[in-house]
Amino acid sequence: MKKLIKTSTLLLLFFNLSICAASNSSALTKDWWNVPYPGTFDASQLANEQEFIRVKGNKLVDEKGKTFVFRGVNIADPDKLRTEKQWSLSLFKELKNWGANVVRLPIHPISWQKNGKEEYFKIIDQAVIWANSLDMYLIVDWHSIGYLPDELFQHPMYDTTKKETFTFWKDVSFRYAGIPTIAVYELFNEPTDQGGRSGNANWHDWKALNEQLIDIIYAHDKNVIPLVAGFNWAYDLRPIKQFPIARQGVAYAVHPYPQKAKPKVKSKQNFFDLWESVWGFAAKDYPIIATELGWVNADGVGAHIPVINDGSYGPQIMEFLQQRDISWVVWAFDPQWSPTMIKDWNFTPTQQGKFFKKQLQKQQ
Repeated sequence: MKKLIKTSTLLLLFFNLSICAASNSSALTKDWWNVPYPGTFDASQLANEQEFIRVKGNKLVDEKGKTFVFRGVNIADPDKLRTEKQWSLSLFKELKNWGANVVRLPIHPISWQKNGKEEYFKIIDQAVIWANSLDMYLIVDWHSIGYLPDELFQHPMYDTTKKETFTFWKDVSFRYAGIPTIAVYELFNEPTDQGGRSGNANWHDWKALNEQLIDIIYAHDKNVIPLVAGFNWAYDLRPIKQFPIARQGVAYAVHPYPQKAKPKVKSKQNFFDLWESVWGFAAKDYPIIATELGWVNADGVGAHIPVINDGSYGPQIMEFLQQRDISWVVWAFDPQWSPTMIKDWNFTPTQQGKFFKKQLQKQQ
């Protein structure tokens, strides 16, 4: 009798799921011919006419041809901030007060999937309006970690596909075409095969994939800077010595956290030599943006490899970047995502927060 009841229950569940699936299918196909094409961002909402930032040789320049250096911060994923009721114009005003001229939006695949394209575009639209009103720029970052050609990733929050990634950039570049506030498209946050745990990274495959993405973006908007990361969690750019991305107007991303370089003797010059050999050399030929950097003490919030440091890293990395006109964006203006810049939502700065706030403000 119990077996019969169990079987009946399973049949009923299957029937209900079938009805649900049929209903959803019907909803998706009903009047499909009347579904409008996607719309572009309404630029009339913007208060300021900002200049386009472009690539010229190994520099970023404004419309007058003057060298432009992005200096700013990463915020948490906008969906996280909205959920925690911290997504507001007042947040962007605080970033401006700290001296930022750029804000990086790390959009995780899981949050994009959770919200859906139309809902997430509403969030990005707000960021564009707020940043523009304060004469700040935005970097849109597809924030995944892993090896996209093999579709293997470090954590479920980063899970995506090649199709989703290509569609994301197709839709984003179409919607924000001609909007100078969104200056940079960071195509993929941190490519890594995790020592073979996420596939087998091959530069030729990675290069070809990024070139395809850039072609799609340029088909919609040529006034934006595609940003390409190297392997080892966006640290190693040595393959571009022989095989650079074969597209114009491209910049390269680097995440030079303190423990990535491991000199036997921890002197400033030894760090400089290692940074130069792995990624700094590229600044001679291409614009570089350090879209993540920062540190936390060993006993600090969320301390983990490769971000642990006693604070000596700050002055050293700043000197190295400034000597080469390399743009930089600190991770992260959030009290939970380490290395943190703030201790709380009263914007109390951490050790690195105090240091970088001073660096940002003196460059205004």
